[in-house]
Amino acid sequence: MATIELTRENFEDVLAGDDMVLIDFWAGWCGPCRFFAPVYERVSDEHADIVFGKVDTEAQQELAAAFQISSIPTLMIIRDRVVLYAQPGALREPDLEKLIEEARAVDMDEVRRHAAEHQHKHSA
Repeated sequence: MATIELTRENFEDVLAGDDMVLIDFWAGWCGPCRFFAPVYERVSDEHADIVFGKVDTEAQQELAAAFQISSIPTLMIIRDRVVLYAQPGALREPDLEKLIEEARAVDMDEVRRHAAEHQHKHSA
């Protein structure tokens, strides 16, 4: 599956419709972003069940600010509307594949249970 451009207008719809979404926050002037782009594109072709989105931080400054993106490229993995991973830096293809494998293995029921316990503890 090819990558899709994420904008303020389609962002919520994309997150609502898919189990796992990878997001590459990038900009055209960024050298490491240009290095990472073909890696991201190749890996997206291998995982048709995952949405691979790209946010141009120059054109979508509001989205970048909402996620407090301060360094690019930043890769974010969201599964069931929960951010599992958010780190700056360009990854090599094997590292990106390993990260996807790890994100697939996460027990989301356990994540939700832990989040609920954390929220309950801090709201009491």
